[in-house]
Amino acid sequence: MIKFLTLFGRYFLLLKKVFSKPEKPSLYYKQTMHELVYLGFNSVGIITIISFFMGAVITLQTIYNTENPFLPTYIVGLGCRDSIILEFSSSMIALILAGKVGSNIASEIGTMRITEQIDALEIMGVNSASYLILPKIIAAVLFNPLLTLISICVGILGGWSVVIITGTMTPEDFIYGIQYAFIPYYITYSLIKTVFFAFIITTVSAFQGYYVDGGSLEVGRASTKAVVFSSILILLFNLILTQLLLS
Repeated sequence: MIKFLTLFGRYFLLLKKVFSKPEKPSLYYKQTMHELVYLGFNSVGIITIISFFMGAVITLQTIYNTENPFLPTYIVGLGCRDSIILEFSSSMIALILAGKVGSNIASEIGTMRITEQIDALEIMGVNSASYLILPKIIAAVLFNPLLTLISICVGILGGWSVVIITGTMTPEDFIYGIQYAFIPYYITYSLIKTVFFAFIITTVSAFQGYYVDGGSLEVGRASTKAVVFSSILILLFNLILTQLLLS
């Protein structure tokens, strides 16, 4: 319990240091642009591939589990749409990014710690926590909602494609189900969750890397802890946010 409270306190002390006033905003702008590419654009490919095939799988599973003459066929499109928007494109994509982005952040900052690059920044009077972590937070919070929107569109496209390829139902019924009883707030709900998840991934991973003590082996362990802790917190906050936003 004491160890948990110690880590909890160090985490919030690090956040206080991260969100302190930057010395040179122009440097932060350049760093943020770099992180947008590194953490954001470089994740578009894997998100697109996974979303397409998951949309196809969700559609097929919905078709096979609703083979009932008393159920309208357009319910497949409705189920695919709501599953992708409400859960997959926010929570599942966040878990994937926790593995890809989170481990990269922890290993990058951890390597800088053990090679004394962070100490060098501190000696030069630079707020190392703010300079290294704040641009990552801003980039993830800004770009991850876009990744979620891409995932939603590609996931639905994957479902539509598998309907055409397999011929298990008419594309017109699937599209009608996508449009049926659409609630725009579901998109807002998904994006709100994405922002929280982006903050969790970047701050938890940066925390694990920033306080690495040891050698390369400890950097690997920090990367693993970053993924595990981020995933657990994502699942926990997914439950909390779902209760708060959809109740």
